[in-house]
Amino acid sequence: MSRRRRAEKFKVNPDPRCGDVVVAKFMNSIMRDGKKSTAESIVYGAFEEISRRTKRDALSVFRLALENVSPSVEVRSRRVGGATYQVPIEVQQDRRQALAIRWMIKAARGRNEKTMVARLSGELLDASNSRGIAVKKREDTHKMADANRAFSHYRW
Repeated sequence: MSRRRRAEKFKVNPDPRCGDVVVAKFMNSIMRDGKKSTAESIVYGAFEEISRRTKRDALSVFRLALENVSPSVEVRSRRVGGATYQVPIEVQQDRRQALAIRWMIKAARGRNEKTMVARLSGELLDASNSRGIAVKKREDTHKMADANRAFSHYRW
């Protein structure tokens, strides 16, 4: 952590189709080796697949999935008097969003469908219905924080 000044936040431009900054961040997280057009085709293909399957707006399904995956508390290690404690701490909004995006993409990459479009659309649909690997990750994080609630007085 820098002692001089706070790091400047990088401003992300909204994506061209939806005009949403969160979708643009999601695309940037999916992108590998600077291949943004490939990431765009994956995300937009998944959105079309979701619209076709559910007959609902894909952006609202995406937002609901992100909301269902984002954690409200997490544990951080604190060293107090030679012992390390897992202290539950509330998650700030920007980190909450970043964790949700990261967990969703990791869960989608671990699925068994044939293409990344099918994997991503399946994981988004599962997350919007409060099931799937990414939602389980959030539940595990909440359970860990709940189990270590006794050490919450070490928060500062």
